[in-house]
Amino acid sequence: MAKTSSKDLGTQPIGKLLIKQAVPASIGILVMSLNILVDTIFVGNWIGSTAIAAINVVLPVSFFIAALGMAIGVGGSSIISRALGADNKSKALKVFGNQVTLTFLFTISFAVSGLYFVDTLIPAFGGKGNIFDPAKTYYEIILYGVPVLGFVMMGNTVIRAEGSPKFAMYAMLIPSVGNLVFDYIFINLMDFGMAGAAWASTGSYIVSFLFILWYFLSKNSELKINLSHFKLEKTIISEIGSLGFVTLARQAVVSVTFLLVNNALYDFGGETSVTAYAIVGRLSMFALFPIYGITQGFIPIAGYNFGADQYDRVKDVIFTAIKYATVMAAIVFISLMIFPEVITKWFTTDVAVVNVTPTNMRWAFAAVPILALQLIGAAYFQAVGKALPALILTLTRQAIFFIPLMYIMPLYFGELGIWMSFPISDVLSTIVTAFFLRREIRLKLNTTTA
Repeated sequence: MAKTSSKDLGTQPIGKLLIKQAVPASIGILVMSLNILVDTIFVGNWIGSTAIAAINVVLPVSFFIAALGMAIGVGGSSIISRALGADNKSKALKVFGNQVTLTFLFTISFAVSGLYFVDTLIPAFGGKGNIFDPAKTYYEIILYGVPVLGFVMMGNTVIRAEGSPKFAMYAMLIPSVGNLVFDYIFINLMDFGMAGAAWASTGSYIVSFLFILWYFLSKNSELKINLSHFKLEKTIISEIGSLGFVTLARQAVVSVTFLLVNNALYDFGGETSVTAYAIVGRLSMFALFPIYGITQGFIPIAGYNFGADQYDRVKDVIFTAIKYATVMAAIVFISLMIFPEVITKWFTTDVAVVNVTPTNMRWAFAAVPILALQLIGAAYFQAVGKALPALILTLTRQAIFFIPLMYIMPLYFGELGIWMSFPISDVLSTIVTAFFLRREIRLKLNTTTA
């Protein structure tokens, strides 16, 4: 199976290269998102609408722990892309070895802690009333597979960083398809209920882990590490940490946001409102899959060319990625504004949920057309190793703007104020990102290239 050499990131035409990187990433995210959607549909129809809310309650905890793997992966992959661009393969190998060690140490530690505090965490994240028991069942089983999930998230970003987007796509397709197959077996055929849904997810990631392990052990990967590379080095840990913290902070904020919104909506509308938010949240990754795919395809290209001092190519990929992603975002926006009722009925026939979700969905996605600039802009700073602006731009959308707004807006608009906070925070964070990105292009990327 042919793979893209890392050197192609610095030589092929930007438009062609971005498509080559973004299409597999988009397909992978699409299938993973479809998996999430279909999984929710299966759970809603085969177990009940309360089960949807229960899974949504668990997501913040599992997301945060799995995000450790993603953070280590993204932070290290930025270094690997720039090291390969600078023809420093020995550093790339050391970084990858340290990533593997850090991933297992952190994910195992946090999984154990998460299991120990299960009865405290579930209610804190909105798992109250009838939601508690199914949420606890799902949560405990999911955490058993968190170390495996951490390696999958870390390994996937490294595969993309060394110029193998198709293999990265396969690594995302495997758990998606596997989860649907296991869902049908464990929930529908074997009637395991919430436990079946949890084991379906965990089992599918074990299969993906085995595929990624095979990739790195086979001739497909350039990164052939040995035992000496697993030894942690302070300078590498620091560099991975400074960049990985951006991703971890973003995922941590996502988890905190789920916690706060679940609790706020429960106070306003009970289980119905929490279920509506679960549907909107599950739909988000599916709806935005082409934008996220372009963003993921953009990162290794920007990082490699920045490391090679090819600033004209860096500017080119920034503008091309924003253009492509904006077009995709506009198409997504139109679809969501026209068909929210139809989409809601995919998930549940619960009349109360069907009545409230479409309006909330329109508010949540109202600013999607401008979101491309915010995502690409924040991703640029992470790709080129500028941790502080990357962190600031990562936090603007939810931590700096959304969370305060979700407390202020309900004072004037009630529950609707929470949903109105989504587009307002998107607009404000995009304005801030545009300022930082424009300044960076003017001061850094307009200099003479090597």
